Amino acid sequence: MIEDTETIDEFLARRSADVEEAVREAAEAEIMPRFRQLAAHEIDQKSGPHDLVTDADRRAELYLTKALAALLPGSVVVGEEAVHADPATYDAIRGDAPVWIVDPVDGTRQFVHGEDGFCTLVALVRHGVPLASWTYAPARGQLATAVRGRGAFLDGERLHAGAPAPGRDLRIATSHPDYTTDEQKRALLGLWTEGVAPRACGSAGLEYLAVARGESDATAFSWEAAWDHAAGLLLVEEAGGAHLTLSGEPFRVTGGNSLPFTAARDAATARRVRGLLSGTA
Repeated sequence: MIEDTETIDEFLARRSADVEEAVREAAEAEIMPRFRQLAAHEIDQKSGPHDLVTDADRRAELYLTKALAALLPGSVVVGEEAVHADPATYDAIRGDAPVWIVDPVDGTRQFVHGEDGFCTLVALVRHGVPLASWTYAPARGQLATAVRGRGAFLDGERLHAGAPAPGRDLRIATSHPDYTTDEQKRALLGLWTEGVAPRACGSAGLEYLAVARGESDATAFSWEAAWDHAAGLLLVEEAGGAHLTLSGEPFRVTGGNSLPFTAARDAATARRVRGLLSGTA
């Protein structure tokens, strides 16, 4: 079993390409053959009509669970669908073992509708700290990766989030109202102001990639599920961005955050968005 962060760094130096291969193979074997080919019996609802799961989600997660655990003996896998089946599985994120956090199809609604805005998210986390991440959008042929302290990359090109252009409205992707409490709705209303252009978010993983690329300025999300955030938050950080919760602290993948929270292209923008959310701007 991995004993310390230095050894994990060595693992990443040796096996990152193998993780990338596993992510690509899972998509090739289980996701893309079902893209725009789903039958009605391959689609189910979880908590409601906006919370969908398909055979592609389930089978890709099983594929990745087996492959990732084999790559790093002693690690555990926390996947969205496994947690839905057994919520206690989520507790492994707070344990001592290295954890692979997996969202097999982030943006299932888009996937079901035949749109290309979905991705597979994998993050390697230890003691609540994301150490590496993979964001793969197979229908777009894009793979973004990040390793803590080593930068973020899209298809081999280094990502620099930069800063918003002065005088231009901030482009911010926000939570869908169906996933917010009344209190969170009031906080998010702070974004509907001069100088801000909020819009409903799509796939969380692709929204984080847009921030890391400088195509979007920030996110404002109201839920904590680690499989939606761990990979993207590291990607944004390594591209030069920052993230803050409503309390002014960075987001913790282990939970207990003050919501909503933001991830932004730079620290100044993160502070500005947090101020708008908290009513202190």
